[in-house]
Amino acid sequence: MSTSVDVAAWLNRVREARPLVHNITNLVVTNVAANGLLAIGASPVMAHAKQEVADMARIAGAVALNMGTLDEDIVEAMELAGRAANGAGVPVVFDPVGVGATPYRDEAARRLTERVKLAMLRGNAGEIGVLIGAGGQVKGVDSEGAASDLPQAMRRYAEARGCAVIATGPTDYVTDGRRVWALSNGHPLMAAITGSGCIATAILGAFAAVADRDQGPRAYAEAAVAALTCYNVAGQLAADKAQGPGTFQAALFDALYHLDGAYVKEVAKVEVLAE
Repeated sequence: MSTSVDVAAWLNRVREARPLVHNITNLVVTNVAANGLLAIGASPVMAHAKQEVADMARIAGAVALNMGTLDEDIVEAMELAGRAANGAGVPVVFDPVGVGATPYRDEAARRLTERVKLAMLRGNAGEIGVLIGAGGQVKGVDSEGAASDLPQAMRRYAEARGCAVIATGPTDYVTDGRRVWALSNGHPLMAAITGSGCIATAILGAFAAVADRDQGPRAYAEAAVAALTCYNVAGQLAADKAQGPGTFQAALFDALYHLDGAYVKEVAKVEVLAE
């Protein structure tokens, strides 16, 4: 089985399909997550009312759940959307923002991972380490450290849960429970703006929406490799034009909009650690 991922083909697939991605996301960054999806070629909807999230989830190409700003209504809405998506065969991406910071966030993450079948689980290295029991540290919603054997712990969790697991940081790790990839594109300015991880989760939803659902974690992991590589290369291109965080955010949307698949494929830094 090939371990190569044709990132250009994945990007073209997203742009041709223009999938609807239903986001229940961090209220601080709803606008930037939506703009990131529009820029790369997807169609965002940011519905979070309990009265409609299940209906919206059923007609979406993917559902992206981000627990950056929590209250009980939001948690309930995420569960309703996730379970409706499961029933309709729609892939769910979950971002456990800040898990490990407070007992409430820990409980919300446990509730959602136990009650909703995930296609992708994405967080920073500290969050993923905490959630999967590998050890890690978070400060608020930022990673403060991760376990040295995190990729292998992710691999075991992915195999047990039947999902792709993604940990982002200076190096991103992706696994489907068998293969493990290390992704090394990106730029430090991506960590200097609010919502860079939330944009990543939304874009993962766009790529999950065009994956072959019958292939399960294998397809979702390859979609994640392609999505993050495209996003990180856009970050590099944006950094070349930016003067600081403010201009970087605008340049990032421009770079996503103008992103050339062949160029991404040429400069991609993707290493297979295990197969």
